[in-house]
Amino acid sequence: MENIIPFTVNDLTKYTLQRSGEVKFGERIHTVPTGTDIWEHIRTEEPEFVLFGIPEDIGVRANYGRPGTASAWESAIRSIVNLQHNKFLKGNRLLILGQVDVAEAMKEAATLDASAKEGRKRLSELVESIDKIVSHLVCKILLAGKTPIIIGGGHNNAYGNIKGTALAKGKPVNAINFDAHTDFRMLEGRHSGNGFTYAFEEGFLKNYFIFGLHENYTSKAVMETIRENNARIKFNTYEQIAIREEKSFTAEIIHALNFIGDAPFGVEIDLDSLPNVASSAMTPTGFSIEKARKFIHFMGEQENAAYLHLCEGAPDLGSDKNSHLTGKLIAYLVTDFMKAKSKP
Repeated sequence: MENIIPFTVNDLTKYTLQRSGEVKFGERIHTVPTGTDIWEHIRTEEPEFVLFGIPEDIGVRANYGRPGTASAWESAIRSIVNLQHNKFLKGNRLLILGQVDVAEAMKEAATLDASAKEGRKRLSELVESIDKIVSHLVCKILLAGKTPIIIGGGHNNAYGNIKGTALAKGKPVNAINFDAHTDFRMLEGRHSGNGFTYAFEEGFLKNYFIFGLHENYTSKAVMETIRENNARIKFNTYEQIAIREEKSFTAEIIHALNFIGDAPFGVEIDLDSLPNVASSAMTPTGFSIEKARKFIHFMGEQENAAYLHLCEGAPDLGSDKNSHLTGKLIAYLVTDFMKAKSKP
């Protein structure tokens, strides 16, 4: 199934904890029946949103990061299917497609050393193979008239999301990235730190806005690249907004939207920008979860918001007793986007 491990009715049953007197999301969520044409089914079914996961940390490894992002998908699914189906949001607005089949790539990645030239090269090649699958899926979902919601995985998958959207729209698209980092590192082989660079250089990404950049973790070289491309790349910093209060959060959302909102754009959310959320590059400081939720709601309301990507969450790197919290957070962010963008 298109390099996807399909999510089935049996999976819904396995993960959904049914309770008398309640209706859970998992009792109403759609899946693609076995033996049917995937894209025709998605095109003709009622759900507006199609969810899929990329349970990998290969791009993170290639970027010298801590592996663990592969665990976000299952954690998120467990939370999403157990949400309440009610008047605020109904489970039948969502179709779960499944997860990208990365099992063999992940197995190989675990044997590779990113600090060795050949090891990093091979990791980048594995990332490229995932790029092709992700871009294909995003493109097909959009062509079916639906809105993709993607759960990573590393932020390397931004490239596939942007490319797939550009292919579906037939033109370069914009992106806004709620992130502590630019992920605009040099073209040195694909990894989680340069998805936007490759999309930009290859003509898939037109305008790019980084929201809430952390000043302490942005290199001089990257800042110089942004300066050289300042007609198409804009940013603000967390410190400008939250620490020095030179700019207002709400005004900056409007400013960002004015830069990217006149064309289809992707909404990219890196969970490592949120304090104490388990991730490869976990941070003790940053915008609150409430601010992130407001950001997603505002962007989701925009007609040109083409997809939502939540990445870099790593429940395996969190507390053993509270490893479910990352999945629960992802479920909140997914539903905030759906509520904002749902048709009346």
